[in-house]
Order: sequence, then structure tokens, then C-alpha cells
Amino acid sequence: MLSWLVSPLAITGQEQDDRKLPIPDNPDEERRLPDGRSQKNAIAKQSYQEVLKEADDLITAAQQLKDELQKAGQYVVPVSSVKKTEEIEKLARRIRGHLK
Repeated sequence: MLSWLVSPLAITGQEQDDRKLPIPDNPDEERRLPDGRSQKNAIAKQSYQEVLKEADDLITAAQQLKDELQKAGQYVVPVSSVKKTEEIEKLARRIRGHLK
């Protein structure tokens, strides 16, 4: 037989109610960075910059693919071109993921 008893508070989890995080005065209020900028706007701007860079990378990869295919000539597909198409697909998926 058990020589100790479990507190009913421990079973129901009511002990954790005392450790709740403080609720902000206005939950709809935008969070601000230390420099005063809106956190949401800063994240959006950073995401926008990443998408622009990845779009530039996509354009560069597509141009390289075009150049490789033109140099290879008719009826010949270099293996590097197939790898380049895979790289283009990955970049396009990453851009689409950022935009969603």
C-alpha cells in the first residue's frame, strides 16, 4: 500500500495557474523593436529582401541554363543542365514558400 498521497491539485494541474505569464494591457497592440520600429513590418521587410535576392538567383540560374543549352548545340543536353534545372526548381519552391 502507498505510504504517501498525491495532492488533487497536482493531478488537475491547478498548481500551474500561479505561474501564468503576464497578459499585456492591449493584446492587439503591435510589438515594437528596441529602435521603435514595428516588429511585423521589420519581419515583412526582411522577408521581402530575401525574396528579391532569391528571385535574382533564380534569374541568374535560368540565364546560365539558357547559355549552357545554346553552347551545347542541337540534340545534346549536358548533365550540368539537368542539375541546373533542379536548382531552379528549388529556388522557385523557396520563393513560393516565402510568398505564401
